[in-house]
Amino acid sequence: MTAVRRLVMEADGGSRGNPGPAGYGAVVIDPVTGETLAEAAEYIGVATNNVAEYRGLIAGLEAAKALFPDAPDGSVQVAVRMDSKLVVEQMSGRWKIKHPDMKPLAARAAKILPAASVTYEWIPRAQNKHADRLANEAMDAGGRGERWEPSSSTADLDTPRTRGPLDPPEASGPPGDAAAGAAKARAALAGARAQAPAGTARTPAATARTTAAQPPAATARTAARPTRATPQVGWGVAPDLGEPATFVLLRHGETALTPEKRFSGSGGTDPELSATGRDQAARAAEHFAARGTVQEIVSSPLRRCRETAAVVAARLGLEVRVEDGLRETDFGAWEGLTFAEVRERHGEDLTTWLSSPEAAPTGGGESFIEVADRVAAARDGLIARHAGRTVLVVTHVTPIKTLIRLALEAPPQSMFRMELSAASISTVAYYGDGNASVRLLNDTSHLG
Repeated sequence: MTAVRRLVMEADGGSRGNPGPAGYGAVVIDPVTGETLAEAAEYIGVATNNVAEYRGLIAGLEAAKALFPDAPDGSVQVAVRMDSKLVVEQMSGRWKIKHPDMKPLAARAAKILPAASVTYEWIPRAQNKHADRLANEAMDAGGRGERWEPSSSTADLDTPRTRGPLDPPEASGPPGDAAAGAAKARAALAGARAQAPAGTARTPAATARTTAAQPPAATARTAARPTRATPQVGWGVAPDLGEPATFVLLRHGETALTPEKRFSGSGGTDPELSATGRDQAARAAEHFAARGTVQEIVSSPLRRCRETAAVVAARLGLEVRVEDGLRETDFGAWEGLTFAEVRERHGEDLTTWLSSPEAAPTGGGESFIEVADRVAAARDGLIARHAGRTVLVVTHVTPIKTLIRLALEAPPQSMFRMELSAASISTVAYYGDGNASVRLLNDTSHLG
C-alpha cells in the first residue's frame, strides 16, 4: 500500500500600490514536526495583490509536488492555508472567478495536483507570517534590483503558527527542552524519509527552496512594506480582497433643461452647462481636490458631462477619457419634454415604460434593459483597466442609477425610487470577488 504523505502549504502575496511592485512567498511544512520543507518566493514586477496571491499558491503547490515528484496521484495530500479569502473561496469552488487575470492562474493552480489531493483553509493574516515574510523579502530584493535568496540565518526560525487539525500534540516538557524537542522531531522526520518506498525523492529542505528570476533593474524601488486596505463590505470587513476599483459617480451640473425636469438624453439636443451648472462643477472640483483620492477621470461623450469633467480635470491636473457607454438614455420623441407633456402626448407609451424595463420611449428610444447592457459593459471595462484605483465617472441620471441598482442587484423599477440631484456624488466599490458595495448616494454636501 502506498504511504500517504501529508503536507501543509502556506502562501501569501502582496503589492505595493495594488497594482504596484509585487511578490509572493510560500512555505511547505511537515504537519507532524513543524519543520520547513521548502520555501519559494519571487518578485514578479507590477501586479495586483490578487495576482500575487495566486502566484504564491502556484509556487507553493509546485514546491510541495517537487518534494515527492514520483509519488503516485493521491499519495501526496496538501492542506493549503492562506489569508486570502478570495483565493480560498474561488479555489474551493464556492465563489465564481470573474476577473480575467484570475481565471488562467486558478486553472494553472488546479492542474498541479489532483483536486482530491488539495484542501483549502482560510487563516487570519497573523497566522500566515512565514509566507508574508517571504513575500516581503522578495519585494525588498526586487526593489534593490536583486533576486530573492533564502536566508540561512532565518530558514529554520519560522514564525510560530497557530496549531491546526494536522498538528501533533504540544510537548509537555519544560521550556528548556525546546531545542531537544526540535532535534527529536527532525530525527523522526529523517527516519520517516528513510522508510519511504524506493524511488521516492528525498529532497533536503535547502534544495527545495526556489529563487526568483532576476527582476528588471528599472523596477520601482521602495523599502516600505506593502499596505493592504481594509474595505468595508456590508457589515463585515474583507482585508484580503485588496483595494477595490472605486467609482465616484458625479452627475453633470445643471443645464437650462434641468430645473424644469425635462427629458434630456442622448437623442436630442446636447445642452451645455448653465451658469449654475458651471458653479456646481467648480465646487465639485474643489471637493475632490481637498480629498485627494481621484486618480482617473472618465466621462460620457455628451457636452454637459465633458464640460463638468473638464472643470474637475483642470483642478486636479488629470486628463479626461471619454467612455461612450456612459451616455444618457435616448428618450426618442420625449426629448426636451416635461413629464406632464409626455403624459399628455404619449400617455399609453409612458404607462408601459413605467411598468416594463423592456419598453422604450416613443419614437425609437432606448429601454432601460438596453441602457443597462451598455452601462454594464462600460463598467466591466473600467473595472478591468482601473483595478485598485479611484475613478471619477462623470455621467447622467440613468447610467448612475443603473450602476447603483446593478450593484444592489435590485430590479429595474427601483430606479424610479432613487433621487439624483444635479452635480450629486454617489460611490460604488467593486471588489476582486465580483461583489460591489454602494458607499454613497446623491450626496450634495459639497455644493453648500
